Amino acid sequence: MTTSREVQLAARPVGAPRDSDFNLVNLTLAAPAAGQIQVRNLYLTVDPYMRGRMNDTRSYAAPFAIGETMTGGAVGVVTHSEDASVPVGAHVLHDQGWRTHANIDARRVKVLPELPGVPLSAYLGVLGMPGLTAYAGLLRVAEFKAGDVVFVSGAAGAVGSAVGQIARLKGAARVIGSAGSADKVRHLTDTLRFDAAFNYKGGPVAEGLKAAAPDGIDVYFDNVGGEHLEAAIGSMRPHGRAAICGMISQYNATEPTPAPATSCRSSASSSRCAASSSGPTTTCSTLSRRK
Repeated sequence: MTTSREVQLAARPVGAPRDSDFNLVNLTLAAPAAGQIQVRNLYLTVDPYMRGRMNDTRSYAAPFAIGETMTGGAVGVVTHSEDASVPVGAHVLHDQGWRTHANIDARRVKVLPELPGVPLSAYLGVLGMPGLTAYAGLLRVAEFKAGDVVFVSGAAGAVGSAVGQIARLKGAARVIGSAGSADKVRHLTDTLRFDAAFNYKGGPVAEGLKAAAPDGIDVYFDNVGGEHLEAAIGSMRPHGRAAICGMISQYNATEPTPAPATSCRSSASSSRCAASSSGPTTTCSTLSRRK
């Protein structure tokens, strides 16, 4: 028998989640059945889309159930196996996060290769769903072209940081990011080599973006929505594109949020919205205004 420590949803959050919305429980796992493996989790991912699953609303993913352990991406090591295709000691990617141990059908996991210099946690980041979301959102949805000026909101996060680096490698004229602290801003410019970054908590986003991109932007990769989206629309050059990946500024809202004021002053040349198949992130795009 194995004891698993697990996080369960105790109540549906109203506004920002509180400690009382969750329970930490110890559950006893039986030995894995035929065709199953038992995994000890080493890493789990906490992604913005999970906030939406805490609500009892229809979406692309079923809501978490009250009183049940939540799920999410995780990387673990196999401790017991009843399937020869997934041996003990293998590292696997699966969706049974928010717990220390899990019994899983072997066909539902992906056995991870051991790559020199690549940490296992990368399979939950740049080598996983966030990396694919960044790649597809920037290159396929936003139709990035060499020479574009790119603005990324939430740029220090798993998706945003990958977007900025892909843009640089693909020949962006300038890559700009926003983040929520001075340390994150330094990480963007000093480590990830963004051309410019600003702390959106230090003043209006429109002012920070204008200072970083005085001649406007061609591509906006949106992870935040709200004030960031409004500022980006206001700075968009003719035929600019936006990939709408997430709107984390609105996930805890208890009332409907207004549309960006700048959208009322823009004349759209054309528009398109497409769902990304890279994972639980929906990526949409719109072509921006003409002058």
